[in-house]
Amino acid sequence: MPRPTARVLALLEILQAGGTRTVADLAGRLEVDERTVRRYVDHLLDLGIPVRSIRGRHGGYRLAAGYRMPPLMLTGEEALAVLLGLHAGRSTSTAESAAAKVRRVLPDPLARRLDALLSTAGFTAPARSGLSAEAGVLFEVAEAARDRCPIRIDYTAGHGGTSERTVHPYGIVAHSGRWYLTGADSSSARVRTFRVDRITALEVLDGTFDAPAGFDPAEHVLTSLAEAPHRYEVSLRIQATAEHIRTLFPPAVATLEAITGDEIRVRIRAQHLDWIATRLAALDRPFVIERPDDLRDLVRELAQRLSSYL
Repeated sequence: MPRPTARVLALLEILQAGGTRTVADLAGRLEVDERTVRRYVDHLLDLGIPVRSIRGRHGGYRLAAGYRMPPLMLTGEEALAVLLGLHAGRSTSTAESAAAKVRRVLPDPLARRLDALLSTAGFTAPARSGLSAEAGVLFEVAEAARDRCPIRIDYTAGHGGTSERTVHPYGIVAHSGRWYLTGADSSSARVRTFRVDRITALEVLDGTFDAPAGFDPAEHVLTSLAEAPHRYEVSLRIQATAEHIRTLFPPAVATLEAITGDEIRVRIRAQHLDWIATRLAALDRPFVIERPDDLRDLVRELAQRLSSYL
């Protein structure tokens, strides 16, 4: 059963459709008694909405002639930012109510595109309204993922090289302020991850495809980011539980492999090593650095610096 606020908004929508509505008709449509309908009308009057009471056999309520709620004018990017912000607080009734209000006043084409995005998007952390990517491309990718349609994209890699490839989009994921597309790539015959803001052109192709059963786009994006090539390939053996290690080395930066007993091998690809040394100190568990030697030197230097403070 909808909450009272939602019913008041529903009452307003019914009255905006025009004509006079009897109290009995409104009570039936809102699934409340007639006394509650009159209370909802009082709420609308308190908000300054001109609801007219019509007496007589065919009486009831109607809006004053010519009255319309002012339109909410949002661009695609603005609507996306608003709904993503509300989506981050989707567990609260206030956020749900606010999202419903925004969704109701959006033009149908934009509302359908936003529905496609939110129905296919994964989040590795609470959604952020500042996520980068041109909204038009993001919406097209989301719709293709929802409808299981292949796409042809022009893509610019991090090193500046460009390529054209066909992708089966399994899903889109928001992570650390960016949108990522994950799906089967025709060029490599592997499941790949692409930054949406690096897609310079997109065409939806004919046909459909099936995504692998149980595929988790967010998990794949985190794993692919952790395994991306970097300057250093770090290998550690740490005597700790996976849960404890994950408090300082999340999936986006490290992969874990159980060895024996309580020892776990941790692999990290990194451009810099100093942050790893400090996190190892904070982890407060026995560890062995398998490689690189540079990390051993940094840990020794950190230990000497800390001991000098005693």
